[in-house]
Amino acid sequence: MDRRTFLTGAGVGVATLAGCSATETDDEGTDPGTDDGTEASPTATRTTTAGPPSGTLTVATYDSFTGEGTAGNYLKSAFESEHDGVTVEFTTPENGVNQYIQRKREGAPIDADLFVGLNTGELVRVDSALDDGLFQQSRDALDRADAVKADLEIDPQGRAVPYDTGYICLVYDEGEVDPPGTFDALLEPEYEGDLITQNAQQSDPGRAFLLWTIDAKGEDGYLDYWTGLLDNGVTILDDWQPAYNAYTNEEAPMVVSYSTDQVYYHGEDVDMSRHQVGFIEDQGYANPETMARFADSDQSDLAREFMDFVLQPDQQAEIAVRNVQFPAVTDADPGEEFTQYAYEPPEAVTFTYDDLQGNVDGWIDDWARQVAGN
Repeated sequence: MDRRTFLTGAGVGVATLAGCSATETDDEGTDPGTDDGTEASPTATRTTTAGPPSGTLTVATYDSFTGEGTAGNYLKSAFESEHDGVTVEFTTPENGVNQYIQRKREGAPIDADLFVGLNTGELVRVDSALDDGLFQQSRDALDRADAVKADLEIDPQGRAVPYDTGYICLVYDEGEVDPPGTFDALLEPEYEGDLITQNAQQSDPGRAFLLWTIDAKGEDGYLDYWTGLLDNGVTILDDWQPAYNAYTNEEAPMVVSYSTDQVYYHGEDVDMSRHQVGFIEDQGYANPETMARFADSDQSDLAREFMDFVLQPDQQAEIAVRNVQFPAVTDADPGEEFTQYAYEPPEAVTFTYDDLQGNVDGWIDDWARQVAGN
């Protein structure tokens, strides 16, 4: 199997913020098809209406995107200051996008306008679980869509639009261990008990690390590989926070985390030897985060306005620093300090939407039966 998609980095520069002076409405339609007879993705056209945007925009997202000093609270304040009469409210559903899948099945109100934090596997899950669309097309309705790095696009239908990306890697203590050069090296006695990772059923980095091993070992070999990791004493914890806490408490010298680790942890009083970034086989697994408008929203225009705002260069730079992830656009400059401490892998790999469709749930279920249950 060779489902690997290779991603290349794009240059960044400085650009000024472009303001929006009109509200635009989306009229959804479907292109009749392509030349080869296949069904084309839905398209969105825009018409301009008079008057500034107003009302309340409800944004569903994850906990760490909101709160003091976060990217979410910064965006709320900045967007509200530019749009009188607009209020941005956050909601953090306990079960993430699964909550909205269930509500859609039951015919219950969605009670949100925009979802922020959707990754490829979750979008695949939405589409496999529902006959009616949960999200509406957005890419064609955005002024800033063409600024998004093409390598980060995850949705063939243009509903989910990237706003940042992280690269999954190893973070290690160079005083305790040498970074493993290959996946096979992690099975050697030298690394017995040295790795902490996360549950692929519950955790974004845990799921990304699982997919990375599937890319490396194939559908027929990844479960055997994970059996080898278990035999070599890998620790699997629920999510990133408990895994990183265990690493911080020196329960093991390596943890699956992000290649932007040093952006958050550098400083005069920080032992940087504990925050080294390791790319297995010179790779990192790219995990773009996206935003998508709910199809049932009655604030679609305001949600579109907010999405365009998020993609502006100045906002992208702030998101990168505050969310400790790389910008999704080509023209954002998060600054010299970020650039110094954020590492991109020599080779980035990921699975596409088409790769994961019909596969990812089975891969995770098989992993859970064999690995998480032990």
